[in-house]
Amino acid sequence: MKDTLIRPLAIAVMAAASLTLAACDSGKENAAEQQADAVRESADATADAMENQADKMDRTTDGMDTPAENRMENKADAVRASGEAKADAMENRADKMDKGAPQ
Repeated sequence: MKDTLIRPLAIAVMAAASLTLAACDSGKENAAEQQADAVRESADATADAMENQADKMDRTTDGMDTPAENRMENKADAVRASGEAKADAMENRADKMDKGAPQ
């Protein structure tokens, strides 16, 4: 089972940091970064649902996951990583939008 406290804390920290930097960005860049955030949140929600489904596969509380549960959790990790990579790439493109433009 993943640590459920760290992720919300990390999201809150990232949100605060992006709000701090948002004042320096153009509206176009901010919109692109919001789209990246939506991609990241969608991937996280999908991965969370997959992890919940994996948890339901193993009804015994013996500390051992079934192979099916492990496969589902691995797929959830891949979905999360893919969403993160896509969102990061979108944010990198957005950051380049204002390069050379007067602030």
